[in-house]
Amino acid sequence: MLSSVALAPLNHILLSESWAKRRLQPHTGKTIQICVSPFLNTTLTVQESGELLAVANSSNIDTTATFTLGLLPRLLTHAEGAYSEISISGDDAFAEELIYISKHLHWDVEQELSKVTGDIFAHRIVQTSQDIKCWHSETAENLSAALAEYWLEEQPLLAKSSHTKEFITDVHTLSNEMEQLEIRIEKIRKRNP
Repeated sequence: MLSSVALAPLNHILLSESWAKRRLQPHTGKTIQICVSPFLNTTLTVQESGELLAVANSSNIDTTATFTLGLLPRLLTHAEGAYSEISISGDDAFAEELIYISKHLHWDVEQELSKVTGDIFAHRIVQTSQDIKCWHSETAENLSAALAEYWLEEQPLLAKSSHTKEFITDVHTLSNEMEQLEIRIEKIRKRNP
């Protein structure tokens, strides 16, 4: 049931993106099993139209894609490196095609909202959500910078990079001096048996 709920919007986006349907059509009849552990396990088959159909029981699975639930938001936002964390097995060409489509398939939320709410209100909703996302990112950056400064300056829990470099240099110098001292001691022992 959950897969059919997620499949309807995906097919809706595929219908609006004719290039994606054309890329899927050569793979008609192929089946992919998507495992979002531990949450979802669904099997989808490519139809002649380029749309996807949920299949209850399929013994012929061409490709399997497995990833964790935590990766899903990064995939939906097309985050850098997220697609490399998907574990793929089976038909590599089919899997690469599906990944290419998912990377380049974008849902125009504003256009879809405008059909229900009108252009101006849809634009304001999308703009507000983008502003909230930016505010969230800036707040996270500011908080991490403040914590780093606190742990470096107020309650030294972390070492400054200059102190770390100085420590490494001192250890290296001490190590060299110890080697020189050992050489001198060995020379003295040889002279005075």
